[in-house]
Amino acid sequence: MKADVVFEDQHVMAFRDIHPQAPIHILIIPKQHIERVATLTDETMHVVGELHRAAQKIAQQQNVLDKGFRLITNSGPDSGQMIQHLHYHFLAGQLMSWRPA
Repeated sequence: MKADVVFEDQHVMAFRDIHPQAPIHILIIPKQHIERVATLTDETMHVVGELHRAAQKIAQQQNVLDKGFRLITNSGPDSGQMIQHLHYHFLAGQLMSWRPA
């Protein structure tokens, strides 16, 4: 299955989730391998900024910058992290209630 890529630059790739939890559900991943938030170092911390920059661009592209969106990341087994590569879930397109999962 080929990914439905919605954004890519030298640091980040973003594509639609194959099991969406919202009308807009996009995974934003760094191209550099980082296992999870807990394993970020001083040398890799800049990646978080690149992920957030991508989220802003995706929000503009998806026409939800002003309406709002949610970014979620999991870190470690108790959080539900299933893929051992840092990534954000970009969720939008509906009114969000507080449901952490």
